Amino acid sequence: MTKALLLSLSFIILSLTSAYSQTELDTYLTNFTYESRKEMKISSKEIVQLLLEDKAILVDIRFEEEQLAWRMEYALKMPLPTLPQRYSELPKDKLIVASCPHKDRAIMAMMYLRSKGYQAAYLKDGLLGLAEHLRGDRANEFIKNLKN
Repeated sequence: MTKALLLSLSFIILSLTSAYSQTELDTYLTNFTYESRKEMKISSKEIVQLLLEDKAILVDIRFEEEQLAWRMEYALKMPLPTLPQRYSELPKDKLIVASCPHKDRAIMAMMYLRSKGYQAAYLKDGLLGLAEHLRGDRANEFIKNLKN
């Protein structure tokens, strides 16, 4: 009897959670505009400036093994599969910029975060584009200014 009750309660909770999440996504999509389309993308040049101004958080959503293979020390590590459990760690008063090597997973993360009420964007040229942007003197200046 106890197992059946627990199983029934689990099913009800899962159903309610799923319905709530679907409603959030429905709302996000229903309210999507041309302005939303512009706001969902950010370039490497723009994110560098926002990070220096402490107006954004760069979230590295790559798998843990990818993060270990090459690092972006100034990014918050939050692999995509952990996002549903960890998104509440993110501040609501800053732009959250999801990033991965290209942009496929970052777009999913951005959409998920927006459905949860976050101001979120994805890095349109990906972490590879950011690494290309932050070469030589630009990297030197960025790291110096980021620490100040």
